[in-house]
Amino acid sequence: MCTVTFIPSKEGIFLTSNRDEKRWRSAATAPDVYALTSGRIIFPKDGDAGGSWIAIHENGNAVVFLNGGFVFHRSQPPYRRSRGLILLDLINHESPFQSFQDISLEEIEPFTAVIWESDQLYDCRWDGKNKFWENLPQDEPHIWSSATLYDEDVTSKRKSWFQEWIRKHPHPSQDEIINFHQFTGDGDTHNDLMMNRDGKVFTVSVTSASIGKQQVLMEYLDVKNSAKFEKRLNIVHPTTKA
Repeated sequence: MCTVTFIPSKEGIFLTSNRDEKRWRSAATAPDVYALTSGRIIFPKDGDAGGSWIAIHENGNAVVFLNGGFVFHRSQPPYRRSRGLILLDLINHESPFQSFQDISLEEIEPFTAVIWESDQLYDCRWDGKNKFWENLPQDEPHIWSSATLYDEDVTSKRKSWFQEWIRKHPHPSQDEIINFHQFTGDGDTHNDLMMNRDGKVFTVSVTSASIGKQQVLMEYLDVKNSAKFEKRLNIVHPTTKA
């Protein structure tokens, strides 16, 4: 829930997330397709609360979370519900963006939600007191870094890495995007995209979703166990759904 990129392509979009977590957190399970009340949804599942940090609905909507809103905050548990379960609440709705606007977030830890819905891209934030949202250009690439781990200077440096990489890879493949998330940095392991802060907090996985008109391909790199997985989900358009 700590580094996210959005990259448009001729066939659709790519959403990719590096999950940076504390050493004591339980291992997540690789992506699978789950039947929720609104339809089939593909996501990796958190090993503690059972939520997720990235999920795509069979209707093509997608939600990705990052820890924190705009600035660093100190976690003050207990919270009423985990953010990973809030993500599933949003994606399990005909309009995740409308759901974000409507849902009660009292006693929920601050987060940033990147929402892709009906070919629109939204940056939605909860700072612990108020909600904020912005419609972003959907035909441009974007990168986000968690406010809880990366200060403004580091966030700016990571953005410059991304812009330079996009300049050299204007039409990247999914594998090239995953490589960017794995190997980009300047040797500072505290702040490289694949980060490790003295073994206490580190990148545990990279999840990349290619969302096309007909299918979602989710590729999952389990960094800790050096294992790769992939899962597919067919897109079901409202006019074709039985």
